[in-house]
Amino acid sequence: METANEPAPPLLGRLLDERYRLDDVIARGGMATVYLATDTRLDRQVAVKVMHRALAEDPEFVARFTREAKATARVSAPEVVAVHDQGTDRESGLAYLVMEHVQGTTLRQLLQQRGALPPHRAVSLLVPVLRALAAAHAAGLVHRDVKPENVLLADDGRVKVVDFGLARAVETSTLTQTAGLLIGTVAYLAPEQVETGASDARSDVYAAGVLLWELLTGVPPYAGDTPISVAYKHVHEDVPPPSTVVSGIPPALDALVVAATRRDPEARPADGAAFLAALQDVAAALPGADQPTLVVPRRVTPPTAALPAALPGKARKEHAPPKAPGDEPGPRRLRLRRPHWAVVLVALLAALALGSGYYLGSYRWTRAPAVLGMSLAQATAELEKAGLEVKRGPDRFSETVPRGRVLSQDPDPRDRVRKSGVVTVSLSKGPDRRAVPTLEGLDLDEATAALRKLGLVVAEGPTYAFSSDVPKDHVISSEPKAGTRLKAGTAVRLVLSKGKELVEVPNVTGKKQAEATKALQDRGFEVRVEQVFSDTVERGVVAGQTPSAGSAEKGSTVVIQVSKGPDVVTVPNVVGMPEAQARQALEAAGLQVRKRQFPGGSGVVRFTDPAAGKTVKRGSTVTIFVY
Repeated sequence: METANEPAPPLLGRLLDERYRLDDVIARGGMATVYLATDTRLDRQVAVKVMHRALAEDPEFVARFTREAKATARVSAPEVVAVHDQGTDRESGLAYLVMEHVQGTTLRQLLQQRGALPPHRAVSLLVPVLRALAAAHAAGLVHRDVKPENVLLADDGRVKVVDFGLARAVETSTLTQTAGLLIGTVAYLAPEQVETGASDARSDVYAAGVLLWELLTGVPPYAGDTPISVAYKHVHEDVPPPSTVVSGIPPALDALVVAATRRDPEARPADGAAFLAALQDVAAALPGADQPTLVVPRRVTPPTAALPAALPGKARKEHAPPKAPGDEPGPRRLRLRRPHWAVVLVALLAALALGSGYYLGSYRWTRAPAVLGMSLAQATAELEKAGLEVKRGPDRFSETVPRGRVLSQDPDPRDRVRKSGVVTVSLSKGPDRRAVPTLEGLDLDEATAALRKLGLVVAEGPTYAFSSDVPKDHVISSEPKAGTRLKAGTAVRLVLSKGKELVEVPNVTGKKQAEATKALQDRGFEVRVEQVFSDTVERGVVAGQTPSAGSAEKGSTVVIQVSKGPDVVTVPNVVGMPEAQARQALEAAGLQVRKRQFPGGSGVVRFTDPAAGKTVKRGSTVTIFVY
């Protein structure tokens, strides 16, 4: 907290985002300063928490802080300080959070003034704290810093919890100075937070149990010269019953404090809601609550049988019954008073009736122990210790109670149950999660029906994408993907096919190979080159393409025929060869053969036209002259 000797922070008087004027300092902490501010737009007082600059300059922290602020704003509970706004000041770059301003004091200040509180007052203060924690746990938030400083006592009698989510944001900051930071205040840290830094709803239960201990005794259960020594005690020592410090604490409340502060998280109430239910059961039995009254029958004094015969004469005379008129003198006798048998009979009947009522009522009944949040083995041991039989009810899903823990019991905790009777317990199956089915290839109606069958829904406004494989208006993919396990009612976003993406094919005939290839690739086509001979198209120029015009699917292949120029061959030398051999050689070279025969001779080729070594088009005719 700020003191009068501390200099005023430089932000006093600043207008954040041209709306929130910082008027005064309410409190300072290691992560932020809380200001009393004026919302100039709505003309109301608010509390503005401004993160320290070192944290605000960490993008990861600011992003997480933003997410946590939004999540906190969704916690629906009157016991949680409302979040009105969140942002980052454009001028200073400082992240801030705007909250409801609660006029009043803190639970810490009350403890400093009053010390230990009576049990009924301590319970009445913790109930709204647990309501706030139950709402936060149901929303998936863990407070991590439950302590008297974070419990506000409004002037109008309301109790509110502040600082949800901030510790979670700090934990993820990448700043060097936060490395190894223990989230929370050491006097209220659960053992698992000290050992591993891990925390869940049961860590908040532990801190709330320590808070109840302090409300009942006036001091926290552990003290030490250093924070480390206090943290060590949380890990290695059991929190003792508060009755070891203060007398007059009801045993049920004593036991509940011990249960909430067990070192093993599995042995504590599962979350704020379970702790709240157990506390309300205990509260009903506190002095001042409505309790059944046992009527004890008035004790009946038996009649006196006789007075002693050896009384002295005077005494006997004094104890003798009065003489009735007309009594004849005679031997003196003591007159015995006979009991009034009608009175005795009524007293006996009343005692019998009361005894029967006690047997039929209080004697035959007991209270069901609270086993919510326990494992089946723990619950069975607890109930059997109370002389009760355990019966398994149907398991049910739960968002807050871990799998395998007792979700409900019948009768409820602290309700009457016949001695040696049966308590039915139902275990939690954990959160109800549905696996996203494989939707690829289904049309929209089919995908919708498949999701609805599993308790999931289709998100509004599906997105569309081109697909070569999936028909138009059918599912390409889903987000989350198939197999992801979701809470019932979660929306799944679908990506639907627009069919094949058709692109106009450019005409690249007559272009150089490189230019043609680039033009086609720019349109999204693959290119395959075929080399062809052409008598009319220059070498290296596209002589043709397939497809040659129109549209084709983007990503498909366009074949271009690139000219190698004319197809020419060199006339082989066949002079001196017999006609048949020469003809074979020329035809093998791709030439046509025409013969000119001269009379006489030996049938040998004497010369050719064109002559050997000349270049001609493939398929041209060569004339051989045979003599």
